[in-house]
Amino acid sequence: MSDELTKRENLGLWLGLLGVVIFALTLPMTRLATGTVDAPQLSPWFVTFARAALAGGLSAIYLIAVRAPWPQATQRGPLLLSLAGNVIGYPLLLGWALRHVTASHAAVITALLPLATAAAAAWLMHQRARLGFWVFAGLGSALVALYSLLRSAQLGHGFGLTWADTLLLGAVIAASLGYVAGAKVTASLGAEKVISWVCVMALPITLPGAWLTWPEHAIAPAAWLALLYVGVFSMWVGFFAWFRGLSLGGPLRVSQIQLLQPFISILAAIPLLGESLDAMTLGFALLVVFTVFAGRRMAQAPTALTKNPQNLKEQKQ
Repeated sequence: MSDELTKRENLGLWLGLLGVVIFALTLPMTRLATGTVDAPQLSPWFVTFARAALAGGLSAIYLIAVRAPWPQATQRGPLLLSLAGNVIGYPLLLGWALRHVTASHAAVITALLPLATAAAAAWLMHQRARLGFWVFAGLGSALVALYSLLRSAQLGHGFGLTWADTLLLGAVIAASLGYVAGAKVTASLGAEKVISWVCVMALPITLPGAWLTWPEHAIAPAAWLALLYVGVFSMWVGFFAWFRGLSLGGPLRVSQIQLLQPFISILAAIPLLGESLDAMTLGFALLVVFTVFAGRRMAQAPTALTKNPQNLKEQKQ
């Protein structure tokens, strides 16, 4: 029995790692899809709508195959909020930002997502957290702000936050609120069905949106392939591996693997986008991940969080 439990937990860890790797590639793939200001490819609007429409079609097939019942009236509100944050807000703001900053830069800012999600859960789901949690949350935010200021000065934009940094912070907030909203219905619907219903409910917006924003100029094949990746994997398949890993290995254990995500994003940007890894980006990424790790441990300690950790942890990515 002990060996069986160990195998189950190990499988959960590997599936969790697979989910994190899939999500980590979202940053460089999104930048590859949108291009840069000097060499634009697909518009951020089109990437947002098209990736969700693709995931929505796959979700519809899945829900029909498993004969999933329609969400109840009490479940639709949280699903709609998750739709607004995860299907529209996060990818749109991220896509715009990645036209102006590197994927490595964005990885440092979005490293705050796990901590932001815990903060949103403490607020929206009335889950208590120790004072130490808020201390580390503030420290992580201060590190991100300092990195952005230094990076702006380094690039000659002046010593201040750039518009792209504001977009990235908005993306973090949108995603964290969407995750917590989805967490409220995960226990009753199941993790796989939550993301599938969110994508299906978005189809009346994403299908016409993709059609209206269809590119009018020639697009590089690499950009189309990147769009295919973020639609099939980032928006859909990654959630299956991540949530199943949480279920098998335990959310408290498996969720810590998500701390590797910023590093995988930065490393993936080197071969995919030809970006270089500078010491300042790596140093700040390490410091931010430390604050996330320490802050989340503080957030998990109170009884309110440990009674039902599944609701929060299953929606961490």
